[in-house]
Amino acid sequence: MANSNNSNRSVVPEAKEALNKFKYEVASEVGVNLKDGYNGDLSSRDAGRIGGNMVRKMIQQAENNMK
Repeated sequence: MANSNNSNRSVVPEAKEALNKFKYEVASEVGVNLKDGYNGDLSSRDAGRIGGNMVRKMIQQAENNMK
């Protein structure tokens, strides 16, 4: 049965464009070439590298803001 809480929904919809730009920046840093549009042929490993590095950088920024 499908969960009624969609975890893909943005908490701050206004940040969607900035997060997308951030994703492309991180992908470039880790050496993964993303295309505009569909990237369904991306390996799970590469997708994880992008997502993991995005989370790492966001946590680092949050910690710096707590100083």
